[in-house]
Amino acid sequence: MAALYACTALVTGANRGLGLEMVKQLLEADCSKIFAACRDTDGPNSEVLRELAKKNPDVVTLVKLDVADPASIKESAKKVGSLLGEKGLNLLVNNAAILPQKTMLTCSVEDMHNTFNTNVIGPLFVIREYLPYLRAAVKASGKPGMSPGKAAVINISTDAASLSMIPSMKEPFPLFPYSISKVALNMLTVYTARDLKADEILCISIHPGWVRTDMGSYEATLDTRESVEGMLRVIGSLTEKDQGGYMDYTGKTMPW
Repeated sequence: MAALYACTALVTGANRGLGLEMVKQLLEADCSKIFAACRDTDGPNSEVLRELAKKNPDVVTLVKLDVADPASIKESAKKVGSLLGEKGLNLLVNNAAILPQKTMLTCSVEDMHNTFNTNVIGPLFVIREYLPYLRAAVKASGKPGMSPGKAAVINISTDAASLSMIPSMKEPFPLFPYSISKVALNMLTVYTARDLKADEILCISIHPGWVRTDMGSYEATLDTRESVEGMLRVIGSLTEKDQGGYMDYTGKTMPW
């Protein structure tokens, strides 16, 4: 966790589940500025997040961001950029996602479009719009090499994106559109890691485990605190050798 001390961070899908817990634990880790982004900052699902921002106004800033809407992504980046200053953005967590519970035989064109817009295309354009601020953080650090306290993109993936694991996986619910979209997200991670290596910006995919959330179901084996604690430990220990990696919340390398 020391590597994340005094960082600036943005978390998408921050109003509930893993995103909300990520904001809470980044606060505990003394991040200097946390941008908590979600689609509806004023809605009933964001009440806990609003209260968190109210109690910590100097650290937590709510950002309206619908990752399925390119215009919303652009507007959010303008707002965040105006507040960051020269220090830039150290940590970008692409957490927002949807999981329509459909199979190959029941999913619709709309299901596939919506899932890819949110889970793949959204993260791509979030990375692109926030890239100037990640580059600014690299410049401001004045340190050589890659580290999470310098600049990192973390894409929240899943074991359901592992091509080699799917044949033996017992599904807790239908995962078809979600699973395929997260495979594509993993490829986005690989490309981002390659294309941003020269910028010294880290990028990995991380599987948070099967977590008790609205998306993960309440039959899951992990609570959000344990999952996020593990992910932040992994993020805090990242080095250049992890670039483009796919691992879980314990640091174990996941099979592609």
